[in-house]
Amino acid sequence: MGDIFEEVTKGLTELFGDDDPKGVERIHPYTNLEKAKVLQDARIFHDDHLVREDPQKCCLVLAQLMALMQDTNQALQGDEATEIFFGVTKLFVSNDLFLRRMTYLFIKEIYERCDSSDVIIVTSCLTKDMTCDVDLYRANSLRVLCRIIDSAMLSAVERYFKAAIVDNSSLVSSSALVSASHLLASSSEFASIVKRWIGETQEALKSRDAMVQFHAIQLLYQIKASDRLGISKLVQQFGQNKGLRSPLAIVCLIRYTAKLLHDEVLR
Repeated sequence: MGDIFEEVTKGLTELFGDDDPKGVERIHPYTNLEKAKVLQDARIFHDDHLVREDPQKCCLVLAQLMALMQDTNQALQGDEATEIFFGVTKLFVSNDLFLRRMTYLFIKEIYERCDSSDVIIVTSCLTKDMTCDVDLYRANSLRVLCRIIDSAMLSAVERYFKAAIVDNSSLVSSSALVSASHLLASSSEFASIVKRWIGETQEALKSRDAMVQFHAIQLLYQIKASDRLGISKLVQQFGQNKGLRSPLAIVCLIRYTAKLLHDEVLR
């Protein structure tokens, strides 16, 4: 492996040149961040006009805040994290795609540092994005929502997840299936809800998109994991026809078949 790495490195150097002079230490751009200054800059989040007019500045501040969260000596905790969290929820007034994606990413990073009662505030913003016309917003809001909600909230937005699984957009459908998979594995309360989505998951398996089929067969297997007969029917159903177009889904089917045979031998 080392020889391959050296060969690739040598080839890239010959092709593009060596732009990394020997003896020059690389410095991370956020190495010397001052926490107080970053928190001061974060007040821009509370100014709707500036958020709309200068989304690049907001993205920069979010990047700096995430860098601080990785620094154990300057990590955001307690009231600081809560104040920043409330500020970030106001960034949804901007329609800038890059800022919205940074906002989603930051919410996933900071929500664990905030009180659970505060998280519900951003749920309405995410729910609104789940029902908009922009596929990118819908897909990412599903991914974030599955990370921050509890079982009570999931019951309230369950219809949005079920609709997203069978959505015409492959991006939205895959995001919903992956989110459901994470929810199923996270707790028994979530699992009992997600298992009710088996009809939508089976419908997603009929999709012409390879990635949707891949995520759908994985979720279906998770739902039926404790039902050996159900898994056997799944393998027989898709093993006897050409309904699966996804190479990854077919690989999964082979793995499930191998596991059934292995378990049969051990019985």
